[in-house]
Amino acid sequence: MSKPINICEIFGPTIQGEGAQIGRPTVFVRTAGCDYRCSWCDTLYAVDTAHANDWRKVMAADVMAEIEQLSQNTPMSVTLSGGNPAMQPLGELIELGQEKGYDFSMETQGSLARDWFSKLDNLTLSPKPPSSGIETDWSLFKDCVEAAGSKTNISLKIVIFDEADYKYAQLAAKLFPQLPLYLQAGNHMVDDQSDADIDGVLERLRWLAEKVAQDRWQKACVLPQLHVLAWGNKRAA
Repeated sequence: MSKPINICEIFGPTIQGEGAQIGRPTVFVRTAGCDYRCSWCDTLYAVDTAHANDWRKVMAADVMAEIEQLSQNTPMSVTLSGGNPAMQPLGELIELGQEKGYDFSMETQGSLARDWFSKLDNLTLSPKPPSSGIETDWSLFKDCVEAAGSKTNISLKIVIFDEADYKYAQLAAKLFPQLPLYLQAGNHMVDDQSDADIDGVLERLRWLAEKVAQDRWQKACVLPQLHVLAWGNKRAA
């Protein structure tokens, strides 16, 4: 029996701002609810239950109808985000969209494995480093990798704020050497009511890029949050 999806917002088309799909046009489906509370969370409106009155329960077919309306019935990339989208029953939505020619990418922290991960076209696993205040359970993370299987394109993305985060990323890369690795310079100004500190973000990006180059870390791909550079912390509409 179909179950409703807890939705925070659906918007786009815009571009994917980070990770392996950076720069790609996409429609975002942001689900509501999360099993983490990261210290630098930039989507608290999709995480904190204080915002629950703004969330809505939507059946998969109705979510797909909104995606088609936004994309003007042109098949394109759909990004499943959150919060933690792994908390939601998204398998039916993925199947409905793929039947219509859409492809689906998702980002999750790797704390909840779901059998429908194997239906995704692209899966970004983004475990949270020490600066987040969250401790990673690598056994659960491994379950997520295994749930995605061999047909889903899986990548590893880690937000970097400081040296401890960098060392954490090195550990993650050793534990999962088969996964393409993306390092993202952290945004320390996450309030969507204030302007992003672009100079601060760029300074951290330069520090990270120089460190990776000096360490000759050939596998690591250093990226910014492209949407932050373009629009600051303004929430998408």
